[in-house]
Amino acid sequence: MQNYDSIGVVGANSWGTTLAHLLGKHGHRVLLWAKEPEIVEDIHQNHRNAKFTYDFPLSEKIVPTQDLEQVARRCEVVIVSLSSQLFRPIVYQLGNFLHADQILISACQGLESGTHCLMHQIIQEETCIKKIGVLSGPNLFQEILKGSPSAGVIASRYHEVIHKNIHIFSSPDFKLYGSEDVPGVELSGIIKNVIAIAAGIADGLGFGSNTKALVVTRGISEMARIGVKFGAKPITFTGLAGIGDLIVTCSSKLSPNYRVGYYLAQSQSLSQILRELGTIAEGVSTVKVLHEFIVKMKLSLPILGGVYTVLYENRPIPEVVAELMNRMSQFEFDPTMYTELREA
Repeated sequence: MQNYDSIGVVGANSWGTTLAHLLGKHGHRVLLWAKEPEIVEDIHQNHRNAKFTYDFPLSEKIVPTQDLEQVARRCEVVIVSLSSQLFRPIVYQLGNFLHADQILISACQGLESGTHCLMHQIIQEETCIKKIGVLSGPNLFQEILKGSPSAGVIASRYHEVIHKNIHIFSSPDFKLYGSEDVPGVELSGIIKNVIAIAAGIADGLGFGSNTKALVVTRGISEMARIGVKFGAKPITFTGLAGIGDLIVTCSSKLSPNYRVGYYLAQSQSLSQILRELGTIAEGVSTVKVLHEFIVKMKLSLPILGGVYTVLYENRPIPEVVAELMNRMSQFEFDPTMYTELREA
């Protein structure tokens, strides 16, 4: 048995840095791995991550490092917060140093291009770890760093993983709820980014609350339909990781994905928006991968499909909106999904 003295966070982006801060505030020593030497220096010298979390002061319990092996050797729990493009190669490197008794958590909101793998599946493929979890929920990092009461969901097949993370994260202003539905919680965090782009478009066009309600509720339905294909439970999408995260991401101007949609509706180009955003909007790459999966599975998901055509086929937004509203109405719930929700 290894001797562990820290908790590890791999990825010093806005979410990874925020998670490290939460853990540090709760009294834990945190090893925060960053690829960029300037971020390591900034956190070490100033207790700030100016690139990703701006002027927010960070816990002094955070120890920044570029040594991935050190994180693996010294941390019982390692949380990975990386873009979906970086996830597999970094987890592969991490896997060279991990032991089977450790816990590995994905805090990434992306789907791998080509393979359509969820991040927990990549962990299974690239490491020896069995005790895997997924962390998601309605968490805008700016609000958490300000101390606003917030919550998330930790999902795992192992109750030890759930209880361990609830313990290390729980504090007066942040708490975690547990779930056994790993694909459902993970997909909630992935797909809501695309729905948020649609919500931003609706607001950018000057539509009202009725339209927002339409986008959010039909978005949940599309999330659940994809989720079933990955083995998720539809009821998960009605909870904190699903509708909770969706409400936040679709209504806040702090959300990068919402802002992408909003400024697209203001006739800005996607390339210009991404340049000015200053952070990653995972929904932009996610919708492309989701479109591949939707076509492969022969699913009809009009909102996700509409966002894809706006982003990657340059279809005029008014044309896409008209097409969505002219679709013939069907039953609100798929009968199979309704049965599963009722039985739950």
